[in-house]
Amino acid sequence: MRAISTIRLSYVNCWGRNGRRSTSFFETISVTIQNPTTRLAGSEHEKGVLLIVAATFAWSASGVYSRLLTTDVWTAIAWRSLFGGLFLLIPCLFLEGGISRRQWRSVFHPSGLAMIACQTFSQGCFIGSLYMTTVANVTMIYATTPFIAALFGWIILKEKVARRTLIAGAVSFCGVAVIVASSIGGGTGWGDLLALGMTASFALVIIIPRISPGVPSLPPTVVSAFLTLVIFAPFGSVGSLDLHNWIVLAAFGATNFSLALVLFLAGAKRMAPAEAALIGTMEIVLTPFWVWLLFSEQPPIATYFGGAIILGAVFWHTAIDFNRSQRLRDG
Repeated sequence: MRAISTIRLSYVNCWGRNGRRSTSFFETISVTIQNPTTRLAGSEHEKGVLLIVAATFAWSASGVYSRLLTTDVWTAIAWRSLFGGLFLLIPCLFLEGGISRRQWRSVFHPSGLAMIACQTFSQGCFIGSLYMTTVANVTMIYATTPFIAALFGWIILKEKVARRTLIAGAVSFCGVAVIVASSIGGGTGWGDLLALGMTASFALVIIIPRISPGVPSLPPTVVSAFLTLVIFAPFGSVGSLDLHNWIVLAAFGATNFSLALVLFLAGAKRMAPAEAALIGTMEIVLTPFWVWLLFSEQPPIATYFGGAIILGAVFWHTAIDFNRSQRLRDG
């Protein structure tokens, strides 16, 4: 899960100052990578569905990786980020114009620096939260990302937010309040707060490219991965990494940073953004499910209640987006 993977949940239907619907971060990335979408044959659409489902399964494995690790949190943050950055260099050869001096100068642009800061902070919070609370809590809190992004879009970009987004956001925040409140005094409160910090910083990662649409997103993401290594490695212990941990960390970085991203982008260009986002919401359910199935990790009762509220809001909002997209395409 994470890094640039937040593109799949960012279809929030914001509106620009001129009253016309502005382009979401998901659509901005898509337009950067390929030509505007045209009506595609059924076989291409089916291929797109399979690719996005595969990407969602890759992202949903984050909880399993975190539970397989036996090293300390600092070491996990540092070396998972290194592998993520290394594997992300591969798609950098093909996406956003490939590797060029112009592309990599983006890391010194104010928006590039902001992306690096937010993603570095997010990576630390993400792994830290997985170590300090249940995977279900992390996943459910993270599901509110599109609504926080819409809030930041309203505050920073002065964009009008659709009424349904406001309603779904308010409902989802009630679910987060239920989860976090139940964790106070229960030993997982700090983990839930880290998950909330990760979510807010990823929401900023969605907004920043909208401030400077011409600034590539992949180079700052790669730099943030290596910066995370530099910051957190001194607090960890390389000696605690045996062959088992090296393999898990390498797989963690490869799938969450690189493979899932490539699969998702390949599938997204074959269908409407709302449809891709709807399929991507499977991760919210799959991530805690795998951990429950393989490790019998039972989240607190409050997580079921809060998670049901959040899931209801996310599915309702995304389904409306999907239906609207279908009507526009068929019309």
